Amino acid sequence: MTASTQTKTLKLALPKGSLQESTFEMMARAGWQVKVGSRSYVPTVDDPEIEARLIRAQEISRYVEHGAIDAGLTGYDWIFENDSDVVEVSNLVYAKQGLRPVRWVLAVPNNSPIKTVKDLEGKRIATEAVNLTKKFLKKSGVRAEVEFSWGATEVKAPELVDAICELTETGSSLRANNLRILETVLESTTRLIANKKAWQDKWKRKKIETIAMLLKGALAAEEKVGLKMNAPEAKLQEILTALPALRDPTISRLSKGGWVALETVVDEKVVREIVPALRAAGAEGIIEYPLNKVIY
Repeated sequence: MTASTQTKTLKLALPKGSLQESTFEMMARAGWQVKVGSRSYVPTVDDPEIEARLIRAQEISRYVEHGAIDAGLTGYDWIFENDSDVVEVSNLVYAKQGLRPVRWVLAVPNNSPIKTVKDLEGKRIATEAVNLTKKFLKKSGVRAEVEFSWGATEVKAPELVDAICELTETGSSLRANNLRILETVLESTTRLIANKKAWQDKWKRKKIETIAMLLKGALAAEEKVGLKMNAPEAKLQEILTALPALRDPTISRLSKGGWVALETVVDEKVVREIVPALRAAGAEGIIEYPLNKVIY
C-alpha cells in the first residue's frame, strides 16, 4: 500500500474513569462501537479512520493542546484546570449518572463554624482541582492553603483539612460523609475538543465535525421518542393540536379513504399525557418507538 492510498486516521482520546461507560454508550448510539480490554489503554473502534486512546479525563486537554492527540472528550473543568489552549468543538451535556452538568463545590463538615467562602481565610482545603480552586478563591478575595488530594477527598474533613473542593453530580456522596455545600465553584459539562493544528487540517476537521454532529444527535435523542398513528382526516386538526411535535409531523394519505398516517418526534416524558388525548381525538394504531439520533 502506498502512502497516498493509506487510510487517514484521527487520534481520538476517550475518558478513562467515571465518564468511560457513559461515553462508550454515547459513541454506540452515535454509530461507533468501542471495545477495550480490562487492562488496555488502546480501544478498538469499528471505524478505520479513528485511532482511539483511553486517557484520564484530567489529562486529555493537555495531550490535545500539545498535539499528541487530535481530538478528545473531556470535562470543561479539566480544560479550565489545565488552562489548555484548544478548540472547543461541541458542548455535550452528559455525565456519569445522567444528562446534566456536574459541579465543583466547596464543602465543609455539617458542624463546621465555616458559613461562607470568606470564612475560609487562612484555612486548609483539599482538592484534586488545585488551580480551579485557587482561581475561585483569588476571585473571592480569600487567601487559603490549597493542597492536592490523591483521592478519598470527602473523608479528609475535618480531621486533616478544614474544607474540600469536590466534584458532585447529585450531592449524595457529600451528604453520606456529613458534608454540606458552601458554594459552587464551577459548573462543568463534557466537551469535544480539538488540537488547533488538527482543526486546520481539512480532513481531520471534517471528521471531528462529523463526530460532533452524531454525538449531539445521539444526545438529542436520549429524551425523545418517535410516534406513529393513523387518524381520520376529519379529526386531523384536533389531533395536531394535541401533538407537541419537534417539527411539523409527517402526514401521508392511507389507501383507506378519509384516513391519514402521522409520524413525529416528541419528548418521551409527555407521551403518557398526550396518548389519551390523541386516542380520544380519534387516533388509532398509536406506536411509540425509541430513537438513536435526532439531527437538527
